[in-house]
Amino acid sequence: MGMFSTLMNKIFHRGAEAEHPYDAKVTTPGAGKGPMGAQRAPGAVTQVDVTAMLDKLAKESKEKLDWKKSIVDLMKLVGIDSSMANRKELAAELNYPGDKNDSAAMNTWLHKEVMKRIAQNGGNVPANLKD
Repeated sequence: MGMFSTLMNKIFHRGAEAEHPYDAKVTTPGAGKGPMGAQRAPGAVTQVDVTAMLDKLAKESKEKLDWKKSIVDLMKLVGIDSSMANRKELAAELNYPGDKNDSAAMNTWLHKEVMKRIAQNGGNVPANLKD
């Protein structure tokens, strides 16, 4: 399993491991009647409130982790080793176009890219974290 898949699993399956699962808003686009009254097949998509879940984890953490700004803190928060080697592996997996030796630029890009991809995979992420 790749580094990004591991990160996604840690975020999206965190609620299943907890006694009280995080809030997930379930929507069913495509359910109901289509044009001319034809019945559409239901298609359930689960939207995970990533912000609420990660904020809750951060509040419970013994460390002060700013997951909204730091890829290192995000990785630590969900229990992934945030070493440079792992961040470089994540950068390679996500096709980082820059110099992997410029850790500040790479980390900034990684955070935004991870937030974008979490949103693309059903995570409810505020727009300011994806831009």
